[in-house]
Amino acid sequence: MNYRHAFHAGNHADVLKHVVLLALCDALTAKPAPCFALDTHAGRGLYKLDGEAAQKTGEAQDGIARLLAKGPRDPAVQRYLAAVRACRARHGAQAYPGSPWLLAHALRADDRLAACELHPEEAHVLRVHFAEDSRIAVHERDGYAALKALLPPKHGATKFARGLVLIDPPFEAQLAEFDAALAALAEGLARWPRGMFALWYPIKQGRALQPFRRAAARLPARSALLLELRVRPDDSPLRMNGSGLLLLNPPWQFDAAMRPALDALRRALGEPGASTQVTWLKPPP
Repeated sequence: MNYRHAFHAGNHADVLKHVVLLALCDALTAKPAPCFALDTHAGRGLYKLDGEAAQKTGEAQDGIARLLAKGPRDPAVQRYLAAVRACRARHGAQAYPGSPWLLAHALRADDRLAACELHPEEAHVLRVHFAEDSRIAVHERDGYAALKALLPPKHGATKFARGLVLIDPPFEAQLAEFDAALAALAEGLARWPRGMFALWYPIKQGRALQPFRRAAARLPARSALLLELRVRPDDSPLRMNGSGLLLLNPPWQFDAAMRPALDALRRALGEPGASTQVTWLKPPP
């Protein structure tokens, strides 16, 4: 596996993913019962945008850097920007938080997070970073296999009825990755039907995603919502024109909160022809 997220940290796809991730966490923690989060492809958890990898691609300049400069007033976007600023206050002006850092930031003292990373070097950095946080267990293992091992979640005598699984694979082999992710979602739902599941995916050309959308609609979830942000027109098969999240069992009226957030991201990050999509594949019962 050659993928390193450090080359892409803070780009437009990260911005979308992390705005939605924090909104999901806030919905979970709005209720008093403890909750559980599983990050199947966690990476190293914290990135430096002035590091060699990030500087080589410069992708953060059109993502988090542009968003911070424009500062949209949407509440969900402001929540995310506040988390980025909190990360930088602690780790330096060029720090960027990965999904496990954001989850740890949003979850409470009695919540739990399992962060999985297959690459040994990345897993080591992640383990060092969270060494003093007893809420977080770092696993050097395949994230898809972790769904079988760690769901339904429990910690000691505590069984978690509520929580979130984030599946954020590298999509190095696109078609095979979609198949693997859909199979993992089916496995996760079978083991934890009440859990929320979020799958991030890249968008090159939207029509190529139709088989995935049809398969996602057949998953045995109570509801399924697609959130997509295209930062440029959907006409270049050689570039990642946008990204999306498939949400299974999302919070009540989550689409209503995300429509203005995605529109704010489109205005801040998009080129001419940028677009958003908020679509129920399976409406709530």
